[in-house]
Amino acid sequence: MSDFKDSYLGRLREVVGDRLILMPGARCIIEREDGRVLLQRRADNGLWCMPSGYAEAGEDILQVMLREVREETGLEVLDPAPWGFSSDPRHETITYPNGDQVQAFGLDFHARRWRGELYVDGVETLALEWFAMDSLPSLLEGHRRALAHFQEFKRTGVFQLY
Repeated sequence: MSDFKDSYLGRLREVVGDRLILMPGARCIIEREDGRVLLQRRADNGLWCMPSGYAEAGEDILQVMLREVREETGLEVLDPAPWGFSSDPRHETITYPNGDQVQAFGLDFHARRWRGELYVDGVETLALEWFAMDSLPSLLEGHRRALAHFQEFKRTGVFQLY
């Protein structure tokens, strides 16, 4: 997506303003062999998060994740596997710096294989870095919780609903 104004959510915002919107989305934990995960530093609030985003009209949830990862990192995920679903409004309701509110419902994916080179666009993404799970930076709350649930998924193999 080249411009937020042209996105489904951007066009919807023109109608509803900053009122709460329910949005489906996806995020992806991209993990290297050494266990480090790829995080992006967001331009809108300076916090770190996993590559993620909301659906555009006509996309299925896998397409959402693949597009968002490509747009935010430059990578093409080759082995996406769902491991969890986040929907708790206490943790998945976000108020952006401009006042826009979203309650997200998101399918979480995991990937260990990809192709391409990391690319920082400087507009949506300020930085991309690999972090060890025991030394994560300041994260968006929902993403911090997702990484904790991912650890539980890896330990138990049980799909996480949170």
